[in-house]
Amino acid sequence: MLPKSKVDLYAAIRRDARTGMSLRALMRKYGVGFETVQRALVSALPEPRKKMRPRETRLDPYRSVIDAILTADLTAPRKQRHTVKRIFDRLLDEHDAVDISYQMVRAYVAGRREEIRLQAGKGVVDAFVPQTHKPGAEAEVDFGDVTVKLAGELVTCYLFAFRLSYSGKAVHRIFASAGQEAFFEGHVHALNVLGGVPTGKVRYDNLRAAVAQVLGLSRGRVEAERWTAFRSHYGLEAFYCQPGIRGAHEKGGVEGQIGWFRRNHLVSVPEVDSLAELNAMIDRWDQEDDARRIRSRPRTIGEYFAAEQPLLAPLPEEPFETGRLSTPRVDRYSQICVRMNRYSVPVRLIGRTVRVMLHASELVVYYGREEVARHERLIARGAARLELDHYLEALIRKPGALPGATALDQARAAGRFTPIHDAWWQAAVKAHGEREGTRALIEVLLLSRHLPHEHLITGLAAALKSGALTADAVALEARKAADAEPEDPAQPVVPGSPPGIAPLPAAVRARLPPDKRPLPSVAHYDQLLRLRRSDHPTP
Repeated sequence: MLPKSKVDLYAAIRRDARTGMSLRALMRKYGVGFETVQRALVSALPEPRKKMRPRETRLDPYRSVIDAILTADLTAPRKQRHTVKRIFDRLLDEHDAVDISYQMVRAYVAGRREEIRLQAGKGVVDAFVPQTHKPGAEAEVDFGDVTVKLAGELVTCYLFAFRLSYSGKAVHRIFASAGQEAFFEGHVHALNVLGGVPTGKVRYDNLRAAVAQVLGLSRGRVEAERWTAFRSHYGLEAFYCQPGIRGAHEKGGVEGQIGWFRRNHLVSVPEVDSLAELNAMIDRWDQEDDARRIRSRPRTIGEYFAAEQPLLAPLPEEPFETGRLSTPRVDRYSQICVRMNRYSVPVRLIGRTVRVMLHASELVVYYGREEVARHERLIARGAARLELDHYLEALIRKPGALPGATALDQARAAGRFTPIHDAWWQAAVKAHGEREGTRALIEVLLLSRHLPHEHLITGLAAALKSGALTADAVALEARKAADAEPEDPAQPVVPGSPPGIAPLPAAVRARLPPDKRPLPSVAHYDQLLRLRRSDHPTP
């Protein structure tokens, strides 16, 4: 059996030659010539195959012309250099090169442009220099977009990532937007999880949440005022990368981290009911990722972070308000407009000015010092989020507006207005008429301000079963359900404590100082008896 490769052929010839076989016998056995046997006896490795001479092409006469154009471009203004299309047009116009194609010129320029740049001493463009990061000193921050199936609908959200450069420890958070509120809240969450602040530079893109203006081609930036205050509060030192794609490599760690996290944890597309549920899953994934190794590192992320965490600067004692304050006016629909979306507030505030604290995932509405509404932040623009409870005072006077109310449709979609509500409503309308039956339902909905939702549903079901179609009957049945609910065994009951008042824990009572106050007395009231006249006997 003849050898399969030339290396095997040489090995077989050399093996037989060591047994004393002659050159002629080797030539006859393997069917090769004298020179092949000689080369096999000289070296165990075959000589490299000769390269074929490059085949001539129709572009060869114009190579020197293209090289001259590319060389001239080295000193030309950046925005006035030749494109492949312009080089091809010049060859047609100035050299009558009708026998070449655009694809031939493009293939040649693609490799030749960089060669000419190197020959001119301009240096390598796509060269990366390995970096060493000190523990606890540097970090990188970035946003990446992700797709999430939120409450049955595909939406685009934004993944915030804060990554320590030394250990590779990363903290993630998903927000409905990539605005300044999300930017700040992501920092607060990450720094609280890490337990400290990096002592060196934190690398950022030129995102609007931090940078108001890029000053030319320098590293100078005009920062947003709230971002400057935030950095000062936490002691962060910002380093801004070059604008555009040119600066992506300057924070390559977090760029790659977002891609890795998206591929390994968000594929397939997660399906959740709320962003809070998704962020709880992300917190768990971040903890699990501490056990992995980055490339060929000898230790895990968690082990590196254990050595890095004590070197972080301590967190400030006072929190920073990450929300954005605004003061909209409530319109006649009992709504306020915030970032091109509308949110409801109680109807008693129509025409008043309220204070809104806008956070990344929710907004809180205040009137004076009272919190009057709290809504989950809307993702799409031009949408509305209405709370049925906010319109009950108006609906009690206009019960005919309830069946077509937008707030009622949203309450049904959210599951707060259940089929039991509808069944009780239909029975009340049948018994009392359209107006009075709807008004009775509104009175039941008002009970939800004082009774838990599950107890109210139980009361509605019991009242419907017994045919008691009044709000008082529902309230009575709901309170029966609340009284029948077993008490929490984890909550100890202190003998003598008033009902409905939670006692202090035993550990707290043990640390309280002894009460040395005298017992209360009513002896002082006896003085009033002496002022009574004797001719007016006490009844």
